[in-house]
Amino acid sequence: MKGQTISKLFEGINLNNIKLNIRIAMAPMTRSRAIGYVPNDLMVKYYQQRASAGLIITEGIAPSPNGLGYARIAGIYSQEQIDGWKKITDVVHAEGGKIFAQLMHVGRVAHPVNMPAGAKVLAPSAVAATGEIWTDAEGMQPYATPAEMNGEELQAAIQEFVNTSKNSIEAGFDGIELHGANGYLLEQFLNPHTNTRTDAYGGSVENRIRFVVEVTKRVAEAIGKERVGIRLSPYNQFNGMSLYDEVFETYDKLTKEIGKLDIAYIHLVDYAARQYNADLIDIIRSNFSGTYILNAGYTLERANEVLEAGVADMVSFGSPFISNPDLPHRLQNNIALTQPDPSLFFTPGEQGYIDYAFAAETENANA
Repeated sequence: MKGQTISKLFEGINLNNIKLNIRIAMAPMTRSRAIGYVPNDLMVKYYQQRASAGLIITEGIAPSPNGLGYARIAGIYSQEQIDGWKKITDVVHAEGGKIFAQLMHVGRVAHPVNMPAGAKVLAPSAVAATGEIWTDAEGMQPYATPAEMNGEELQAAIQEFVNTSKNSIEAGFDGIELHGANGYLLEQFLNPHTNTRTDAYGGSVENRIRFVVEVTKRVAEAIGKERVGIRLSPYNQFNGMSLYDEVFETYDKLTKEIGKLDIAYIHLVDYAARQYNADLIDIIRSNFSGTYILNAGYTLERANEVLEAGVADMVSFGSPFISNPDLPHRLQNNIALTQPDPSLFFTPGEQGYIDYAFAAETENANA
């Protein structure tokens, strides 16, 4: 330990009417521990350990059986799931933390083997993702070709987001984050390579942003705009997404529309934007008056830079939180970070999940 770091990261901030102690968020990260799609006691411990984050944003939570795609992903569409998440929000709040549920419909990033009986792989268009996905029952499998959502299924998906946003509040969450990044359903509507529709939800930029805007608007009306955030990743190529000419225009227009809704925050995965057109990061900032959270490979030093420059209001950290449950304490006190083991990111069980040591434990062991 070299003394305490003074920086804006460790100042409080108001997320609309939600007071956060520090400006460090724990980014949403898939961890694949929810056996049977239901949160469990292992997950309770995991989130309790990390409650010192200014804001925890959970792993992606499915708004319906159709939204499940990876192995061992939790939903929040049944009472059993709501009750399971309630145990998690209770312990986080007891530790003084705040927690948002990230609602993630994976769309085409799925395989039927990972989904319950009766669920369907649905997407804006019948365009399969490239590559393979892990299934517990059959190992690696090619992504399934999704069925193109008809008008009824599209409206049903919007309602699923609304219903599970209400379920999230019932489960004790302080709010929800819509996962509009990383190649999942919401982003699939934005990208013309994955959205080849010819109806009101496809074609022009205005049509392709319509689904995302409608979901955001309906959820904000259901639970209150101050309880809603959205995650975006312009220029994203993860999950087989392709670049397209109108990326800048798409996110400019989308964030202008989201700005009109006055939601709590935009959470931007900015690594690709920095590479392809960093001006977009500032444009989004100017389009949106709420809290602006940046994410993607941030160090303490770089986080301080964007906060001091007013480029962002908060910074989220991902994998450092996996292996450093007390990450804010370590950052503030210049304590070396433990490196995570990527081979254990998505495995079931407690190894590589709740067995990483707190700094105090390491110091006591070395004393």
